[in-house]
Amino acid sequence: MAESITFLLLTGMLLCGLLLHTVSQHGARVDNSSKKPNFIIILADDIGWGDLDINKPEDKTNSTPYLNLMAEQGLKLTDFHSPASTCSPSRAAILTGRYGLRNGVTHNFAVGSVAGLPVSEVTFPQLLQEAGYYTAMIGKWHLGHNGPYGPTNRGFDYYLGIPYSNDMGCTDVSGYNLPQCPPCDTPRSQVFRLKKKAHEGCYSKIGLPLIENSSIVEQPLNLWTLTEQYKATATRIIRNARARQQPYLLYIALAHMHVPLAPTLPPDVPATTHHPSDGRVYSASLREMDSLVGAIKMASDDIDEKNTLIWFTGDNGPWEQKCQYAGSVGPFLGKWQTSRGGGSAKRTTWEGGHRVPTVAYWPGRIPPNTTNPALLSGMDIFTTLLSLAGVTPPSDRRYDGIDASKVLLHGEQIGHEFLFHPNSGAAGVFGDLQTVRTGKYKAYYITGAAESCGGATGRQLLHDPPLIFDLEHDQAEETPLEVRTPEYQAVAKRIARRREELLWDIATDNSVSTADYSTDESAAPCCNARQAACRCNLQGQLDGN
Repeated sequence: MAESITFLLLTGMLLCGLLLHTVSQHGARVDNSSKKPNFIIILADDIGWGDLDINKPEDKTNSTPYLNLMAEQGLKLTDFHSPASTCSPSRAAILTGRYGLRNGVTHNFAVGSVAGLPVSEVTFPQLLQEAGYYTAMIGKWHLGHNGPYGPTNRGFDYYLGIPYSNDMGCTDVSGYNLPQCPPCDTPRSQVFRLKKKAHEGCYSKIGLPLIENSSIVEQPLNLWTLTEQYKATATRIIRNARARQQPYLLYIALAHMHVPLAPTLPPDVPATTHHPSDGRVYSASLREMDSLVGAIKMASDDIDEKNTLIWFTGDNGPWEQKCQYAGSVGPFLGKWQTSRGGGSAKRTTWEGGHRVPTVAYWPGRIPPNTTNPALLSGMDIFTTLLSLAGVTPPSDRRYDGIDASKVLLHGEQIGHEFLFHPNSGAAGVFGDLQTVRTGKYKAYYITGAAESCGGATGRQLLHDPPLIFDLEHDQAEETPLEVRTPEYQAVAKRIARRREELLWDIATDNSVSTADYSTDESAAPCCNARQAACRCNLQGQLDGN
């Protein structure tokens, strides 16, 4: 009898222990699943849809092995678009989830801009920061560098980078550009001759600054070591995430693939001032960019692989007038335009100007080796990240981005029913929504071209009725549909109605902002006005966070 009681007691203790263990394990799973995810957004500059190996399987150059791997282990989005085809408007729309006609940013800010993204606008870093996220940014900002307009006043706890494009200031050892700009401290007479020869100016008076938080730490910066600085800072932020014990957002706005390019070239390329014309500089820059992405991915995988979304995309298409230093639009050639003169990439609403290579990676959440053709925009980053973080955006404004979390996580192929592409300088009024996409159709109410590699620029043309292309059968946008066909008439009617609805919606939107584009020479970032090119070097003060 005593043995039976003892057996029952031991059995009960064992079952109780197993039950407690099970409850404990179940509780751990609940805690893990309720953790807020980390976000790493990587934004390449002036990158072409055809620059990534995964978008050109016939090309065996293997320039982007780490991005290839990220796509194999994650998701490739084939119909993803930058919100605009120039820098500032695209970045503003990504951060706010709103078209430029709403957020006020319709063209680029300058070196001497006194303002930037209107302070009335709310960014997703601000909202994540308020929700308990540690937020950091590395790279190009280009949304205002003075006072309240800088990154650390727009939602970022930490910032290291360049306030605008990397060609908007001189450096001591210039990178590869076309035309080549002189280094800082070049005599004025020589600068004038270079300007005259190139038919465009170079930023020779102000050195390109590197800013940490709100202080200039190096001016002019060293283009040739910038990638390693970004890599070291990004990996350090990721590794420090564990000690901080809070979710994080890391927004990395790369200098690649904007000119001037400053890669380490293969040994067979002579290190002279003569620029190779065979594309090896661009290929080397792609590999350098890819290596940086690979280092970020590896650091993330080591620290919190199952809880971190990495989203790689671009701010607009390649800068075609830079010839061998510009990327590839892939099959999106804009032939209707190029046959009439001018370029059809950056600064235009042709597909090459805004369709950008995009990869999303999240082990255990995003199914591996998948491709999705959903029609998406960089504006969707705003809505999607907030949704995944469980953060509700302010209800006092209207948004244009959609929640793409089901596309990322569950393979849903429903994106935008209509997506508008704003004019960015080559034609029409800045920000004007004159190009519309729905399904496989794309309509142009106005066409125009940017400067091509050869220097030609196409004329601006108004189209009433609009040009409509079937992108499923005509990726090169060469031959528009015949106006008299029932297919054209049905599509044109749907697009016209939706365009009128959107324009009315914006006109009646009380949250529309207006950007101040005024400039003043004193507003240019300068750490030491007594030195030519504002020269200083405070690199030793970089805390690296």
